[in-house]
Amino acid sequence: CLFQECSKKQKNDDTQSTPANALTSNAELEEKNEFPALANAKILLSDCLACDSCMTSEEGARVFQQNQEELFRILNLNKKCDTSKHKVLAVSICPQSLPYFAAKFDLSVNDAARRLCGFLKSLGVHYVFDTTIAADFSILESQREFVQRYQQRNQEEHALPMFASACPGWIRYAERVLTNLVTSHICTAKSPQQIMGSLVKGYFARQQNLSPDKIFHVVVAPCYDKKLEALREDFYTAFWNSPEVDCVLTSGEIVQIMEQKNVSMKDVAEVAVDSLFGEIKEGDVERHDGKTSDGYLEHIFKHAAKELFGMDVKEITYKALKNKDFQEVTLEKDGETLLRFAAAYGFRNIQNMVLKMKKGKFSYHFVEVLACPGGKNGSG
Repeated sequence: CLFQECSKKQKNDDTQSTPANALTSNAELEEKNEFPALANAKILLSDCLACDSCMTSEEGARVFQQNQEELFRILNLNKKCDTSKHKVLAVSICPQSLPYFAAKFDLSVNDAARRLCGFLKSLGVHYVFDTTIAADFSILESQREFVQRYQQRNQEEHALPMFASACPGWIRYAERVLTNLVTSHICTAKSPQQIMGSLVKGYFARQQNLSPDKIFHVVVAPCYDKKLEALREDFYTAFWNSPEVDCVLTSGEIVQIMEQKNVSMKDVAEVAVDSLFGEIKEGDVERHDGKTSDGYLEHIFKHAAKELFGMDVKEITYKALKNKDFQEVTLEKDGETLLRFAAAYGFRNIQNMVLKMKKGKFSYHFVEVLACPGGKNGSG
C-alpha cells in the first residue's frame, strides 16, 4: 500500500494478522433453529487488500456482516409462517472457487459443482447458478471497449493503455490511491460478479415476477475482496432498496458450514446447476479459456488481432520479463509490433507499472491486472 499512514498493514504483513471479529449475531439467530451456530466470520488483514486504513468504519462493519449468519438468517426467515417476509434464495458460484472443493474432497471440478449445488439446496436454497455466463458477458464487453479505445487512441488522451476491471482489490487500490492517473484507463465493463448480480436481480427477477428485494442473492467466490465489491454504491438499486449481491461467502466459509453440520461433500447427492436462461441446457455454455482464471488478456488479444488487423491468432506465447508475475504478449507483422499486452499480478508489479506510466515509459496497449501474485484467485 502506498499510504504512508498504513503502517498497521505493513506490520501485519510481516507477522500473522490479528483477526477482525464480526458484529454481534442478529437476535433472530439466537432463536432455537435447525441451523447450527457458527463462529463469526473473520477476515485477516493479510487476506484482504482493503485493510482497515483504506476502509471506513462503516465499510468495515458491513464487510464483516457478510458471513454465514446472513445466509442462515434468510433460511430461518423462510421457515416461519409469515410468507410476506419470505425471500427467494439464489446462490451464484464462481468457477474459480470450485477447485478448492475439488481438492479438499478429492472430486473432479464438475462433480464438486454438482455436489455443492446439492448441499446448498439441502439447506433450503432455491436456485444455484454458475457465473460463467456473466464472465462471458464481461469479456465480450471488454473486447468491444478495447477495440473502440484503440481506434480512438490518437484523439483521446486516456484511451490507452486499457486496464482490466474485474479484480476488486486492484480497482479499489486504483480508486483510493492512484486516482485519475490510472482510473481513466480502467475498462468500464462490470466484473462477472456484478453482471451476475444484474442478471439475477434484473432478468431473473422479471422472469419470476418478483421484485429484486424479494431475492436474496449470495455469491460463492474465492476472494475476500469480493465482499467489499458487493457493497459499492453503484451496485445498489435505491428504488428497490436492494443491492445486486446481498452477501459474498468464500469457499472456506461454505466448508465451515459443512463441517458444523457434519456433512462431507462426498455424501451429498449431485444436483444439476440451474440456468438463468431456460433454453440453455447444462453444459451448453461455452467456458472461456485463458492462462489465468478469467482469461481477459487472451480473449481481448485474439479479438483485437482479428478485428483490427484481420489476423487469426490460435495460440498465445507469454514472455516472462523481470519476474514470473509480469509477462507480455505481442502481435507482430513484418517486423512491426502491432499489439503489446501484459499480465501484471501482485502489488510489486502494479507499483512498477504505475511508476513507468508516470515517467511516460509505458508502452502496453492492454494490461490484465490482478492484485494477487500468480493471478490465482480469479475475479468472478
